[in-house]
Amino acid sequence: MENVEMEPSDNSPATSILHRYRRYLKLERGYSQNTVDAYMHDLTHLVDYLNEVCIPFTAVKLADLENFVATLADLGIGAKSQARILSGVRSFYRFLVIDGTIDDDPTELLESPNIGEHLPEVLSTKEVDMIEDAIDLQKWEGQRNKAIIEVLFSCGLRVSELVNLKLSDLYLDDNFIRVTGKGSKQRLVPISQKAIDEITYWFADRNEMTNIKPGEEDYVFLNRRGHHLTRTMILIMVKQYARDAGIKKTISPHTFRHSFATALLEGGADLRAIQAMLGHERIATTVIYTHIDMSELRTEILQHHPRNIRHNEENGRAGNDKI
Repeated sequence: MENVEMEPSDNSPATSILHRYRRYLKLERGYSQNTVDAYMHDLTHLVDYLNEVCIPFTAVKLADLENFVATLADLGIGAKSQARILSGVRSFYRFLVIDGTIDDDPTELLESPNIGEHLPEVLSTKEVDMIEDAIDLQKWEGQRNKAIIEVLFSCGLRVSELVNLKLSDLYLDDNFIRVTGKGSKQRLVPISQKAIDEITYWFADRNEMTNIKPGEEDYVFLNRRGHHLTRTMILIMVKQYARDAGIKKTISPHTFRHSFATALLEGGADLRAIQAMLGHERIATTVIYTHIDMSELRTEILQHHPRNIRHNEENGRAGNDKI
């Protein structure tokens, strides 16, 4: 599950492909310089992702692109911007087919995000437990990954905040961690005792590492080569454990953040308190969780209200059917 970052040189095949694509946009498509620059800028998201997971343009599969889309969401890129970026990715791969670089277009079945209002997937506590139970603790990275998932769920962190979490940010005796969010803004977030326990177990393994690289000593979560983790490493790990646990929902590291907020709201937490813990600048961003809560409430009413139960019985339908 761990990856080595790849940095293509100016003479690499990837660079050559990008140069050809730029010429195609300008000369064959007749786009203006500004439009060409916009296409190439959007494509840098894919370039960065593929460099991180060491996959060349020509070997990309649909599953790789679906993982890429999930990383866009974790970067906080909105649905409209995601759709624009994916439009550029499709254009790029159509060019690769036309150019003869590849035979099949991996973007043919790639779905665009829903630009309308979208309620994110959430996990129940039981489902989070199922994912953690799917982790093989006999493997070197097992306890580290269990601590990662528990911190994501218990603290509602963005994946970028988790990979940059430092030892100097931990105030475990006081049940707090210091989180550096967007715009380098810092906030204090309570941390559960379970998350503290999982981090402590991970530290037993971390303390035995003798190959931590210079400058990496303060990061909480490291790979076996002594480097701090990347967002993509976390994404791949989370998706794999969800599959192993039999979770059918489409999830990413950000799903644990949504689940954290939803659980707090359902437990009666104040919306302003949730806003502070998530590090949202605007309350409007946090309000989406009230929609999640209300959708659950609607389902409960439709299933259990006596009028609906009687209506279902009179019409020969099961009491838990939606009407």
